[in-house]
Amino acid sequence: MSEIDCKTVTAGEYPVSLKVREHSFHADMTVPGGGADSSPSPHDYFDAALAACKALTVTWYAKRHKIPLERVDTQVESDAAQERAGVYKLKVKLTFHGEALTDEQRALLHKAAAACPIHKLMTTSDVQIETVE
Repeated sequence: MSEIDCKTVTAGEYPVSLKVREHSFHADMTVPGGGADSSPSPHDYFDAALAACKALTVTWYAKRHKIPLERVDTQVESDAAQERAGVYKLKVKLTFHGEALTDEQRALLHKAAAACPIHKLMTTSDVQIETVE
């Protein structure tokens, strides 16, 4: 099990500080949401989790199968226009770098990216959240 601690930075304000193991970071609301945009928003972290997972999964797969991937760039665009109706759209663009990559290897990397755990979690899992005092 993983534990994340989150605390309000300043009473009555939005920004929070978070700690995951030994890593510290912050979150805030966007300006249109009433915050100061001093840090990424929770939605930004949600989207970033997908980008990071795809990049890490592809890198892991390339290393495991000795594919000459030098690096991967991932861009995620979100469309929250229908979020209140239950639809949140994410578009992912992957760019694989490596002069020796073949078309077949690129296809395998795309397939690996589609199987990243966060993608699966976001699209096929029954996530259950319990809020306690």
